[in-house]
Amino acid sequence: MLDDFLIRAALAGVGVTFATGPLGSFVVWRRMAYFGDATAHAAILGVALAFGLGLPLYAGTLAVALAMAVLVAWLAGRGQSVDTVLGVLAHAALALGLVVASFVSGLRVDLSAFLFGDILAVSRGDIAVIWGGAALVLGLLLWRWQALLTATVNEELARASGLNPRFERLVLTLALALTVAVAIKIVGALLIAALLIIPAAAARRFARVPETMALGAVIVGAAAVLLGLWASLTWDTPAGPSIVSAAAGIFALSLLIRRG
Repeated sequence: MLDDFLIRAALAGVGVTFATGPLGSFVVWRRMAYFGDATAHAAILGVALAFGLGLPLYAGTLAVALAMAVLVAWLAGRGQSVDTVLGVLAHAALALGLVVASFVSGLRVDLSAFLFGDILAVSRGDIAVIWGGAALVLGLLLWRWQALLTATVNEELARASGLNPRFERLVLTLALALTVAVAIKIVGALLIAALLIIPAAAARRFARVPETMALGAVIVGAAAVLLGLWASLTWDTPAGPSIVSAAAGIFALSLLIRRG
């Protein structure tokens, strides 16, 4: 019989994949991998501020992730190199978060859980937040699915169709910030980008249409969560990195199958 904490961990991890699967597909299509990584790094500042100000953890991480996304979009719109802006803001936010954390009593002990994840410690309340956040992300993506696809394929075509590519980017950044906020406790800030990218990359090799890739990314992500938890239980390895390692293994297997 599985222990209760393992069931909670599995439910939380699978819930995250319902957001990271479709969203990760757009991250891969738009080559936004570094953007996801930078947003996740910035979330550490949100963790520190949430503890320091006595705010709910998810509120702090979501606020900072959203601010990061909006700031990057604003600077990019003013002609700044996106890669440069992301590099500066990601490392500055991570460093500032660690500095702020040093002034918050008791936070140093807990900070590693938000860097590397602590899925085995999720509570029933965390599961509710995770599934609620995943539902919001799915709702956003389904609401703008066709428009997002059009803007991803060709921004000029999107404008000709009466769409605003900037608004579609804003929807994606909002969904990304929300996903980072709910997933940071699962796999941690340093690994969330991997959970966004690897399952989508594995599913891409077998998908002929975008919807199939998004669904495949959810399936691959869920399989990685369950395999990673099994590996963590069997070999006493860290759960978050084990999940990402399982996802990487599935991706490697997809390469071999494709070649075969």
